[in-house]
Amino acid sequence: MGQGVAVQETDAPRRTAEPATRPLLLFAAFAAVSLLIYRAALHGPFLSDDFGYIVSNPYTSGLGWANLRAIFDPFGPARLYTANYAPVHLLLTALERQIFADDPFGYHVVNVLLLAANATMLVALLRASGLPVAGALAAGAVFLLHPANVEAVAWVSQLKSNAALAFALGALLLHPRRPAAAAALFVLGLLSKASAAFAWPMACALTWARHSTADAARRETAWLALWGLLLAGFALPEYASFAGAGEAESTAFASAGEQLRTIAAIGARYLVMAVTSVGVAAFQEPAPVRSWLDPRWLAAIAVGAVLAWRAATMLYTRKPEAAWWIGAAAAWAPVSQVFPFLNPIADRYLYFMLPGLIGGASLWLDSGLRPIALRRAAVAATAVLAAVFAFGAAERARLWRDETLLLLDAERHYPDGATAHYLNARRAANQGDAVAAVAELREAWARGLDRFMAFEQDPMLAAIHDTAEFQDLIREMAGAWLDRARQRGHGTPAELLVMAQAHVARGEYASAAALLEQALAAGGPFEAVLRNELAAVRIQERGGTETVVPSPQETPDRPTSP
Repeated sequence: MGQGVAVQETDAPRRTAEPATRPLLLFAAFAAVSLLIYRAALHGPFLSDDFGYIVSNPYTSGLGWANLRAIFDPFGPARLYTANYAPVHLLLTALERQIFADDPFGYHVVNVLLLAANATMLVALLRASGLPVAGALAAGAVFLLHPANVEAVAWVSQLKSNAALAFALGALLLHPRRPAAAAALFVLGLLSKASAAFAWPMACALTWARHSTADAARRETAWLALWGLLLAGFALPEYASFAGAGEAESTAFASAGEQLRTIAAIGARYLVMAVTSVGVAAFQEPAPVRSWLDPRWLAAIAVGAVLAWRAATMLYTRKPEAAWWIGAAAAWAPVSQVFPFLNPIADRYLYFMLPGLIGGASLWLDSGLRPIALRRAAVAATAVLAAVFAFGAAERARLWRDETLLLLDAERHYPDGATAHYLNARRAANQGDAVAAVAELREAWARGLDRFMAFEQDPMLAAIHDTAEFQDLIREMAGAWLDRARQRGHGTPAELLVMAQAHVARGEYASAAALLEQALAAGGPFEAVLRNELAAVRIQERGGTETVVPSPQETPDRPTSP
């Protein structure tokens, strides 16, 4: 049923939309279900990166001209502060702050409603690709209720993921008839989060499937060429932001073979998570694949070959199914570790792969299940899967009520990960065992948890703060932070402030004061914080007793997640 529409040469709709798929009604139903599933997270507090984007980010504190100019400057300090060039995300966050202030409830509701909108647009796109109503609705429900989406929806600062996917799906829907509007939405998606780039190759494949000749596709192709140029232009400030803020730093793979095996294994893991939700976890820390006989690598080769064959066959025969597989692959490629970075796998990355995987699988099933009874059975099985996912999503939404619950979830899935060692350090500190606590913190540091300011400010580590072991660790971590900052070579006021705090942690007050004065001379939104910090450092420099430990609101807690 989904195969005969691929080469139609017409601008008319393939079929009249059925009442069950009318967008507003469907969105209302999806929104109601989503609010029910996520109700436990709606009153959850700001967590982790939320502080860097919302609570302490001066660039989203208002909508004045100075902030807008800083947000949209492709090579300015705001993009280094957030480690991404995402001005639309920052603009939307600033708008939310004007409306909701410090109450997380409104932010959570916006994310949930965007999830419902994304599921609605997914249904519309699948209908345009030829999938029957029941199949498209079932696929949309699976996406809406998938437990892997909880991280992207319940985490307030992941507004960037929800908005980027919404703009990308909107661009794909509009491109055949409103190419100019589609191009604008594609740009808005990129400027919300780079992951929206998956829409370009997917749009190219959909255009190829819609038209049997190059002449018929000429108008759409010209606009898609513009998409490509816009993507190339965006890539420059985006990579400079990510790498310049240190987010591209990662422990190198032992060999090219280890990197290849790990890339394949990450892809296989995402597939397992997509199909079953098994492996969904907070703050994932997968180990590299060190052996050629590792089952993750071997399974990835087999499954990858099947999917590549299917996508190539569908592309050759101009079937729209190919576009969905290509969209999933394009969403996976940037986070596959081809270019290594910290945090190599995360539920929120799967958020952009799921539409392609769900769409490709749905169209494949539709093409192979000719008897109506089999199709009904497939839809019924999908509905059962969606119900199972709904239960899992509701359970995971509860974790976002408290950051400790997220840390415990990460520890359960990765008992030798950085989070697990950090929690072990807290337990040892609570027992007054400074040596064991610091040993665990060193293990966490070796696995990438290197924010010395967080260790100093953690009340759960307060019992060991004054011990020589803890102070030595903080001095070492602060020194390593300073070395990396010097290697990056830029000195925004926010980074100079953190570097000054690193010098304070090492007892180097004169160096800290010099950096703070340099930051003040540069101007910017941190002036009040810098002056307070400098005054405290001067007291310490003169041998005073005032402790220089900035509050979380005064520390520029730069986000660390792409």
